Amino acid sequence: MKVKTSITLSEDVLEQLDGVAGSESRSALIERILRAFLRRRELDEVQARDRALLDRDADVFNAEALDVLAYQAGWLDADD
Repeated sequence: MKVKTSITLSEDVLEQLDGVAGSESRSALIERILRAFLRRRELDEVQARDRALLDRDADVFNAEALDVLAYQAGWLDADD
């Protein structure tokens, strides 16, 4: 459902918006821009939570990675 609303924009922003809109209506363009912004913001929040989880356990992950690398290096050296 669409809801009519009113916003106030600076003249220069409105001119740029009209220049980008082409044949698309202002309302459609603004809605598309806002949807993209909101999706990006949601993704940023998810990535921040993921980053916090990874940072919390970084020492464990790094130790596991070093163990795997040591195993691989030993395995490669055994073939020589």
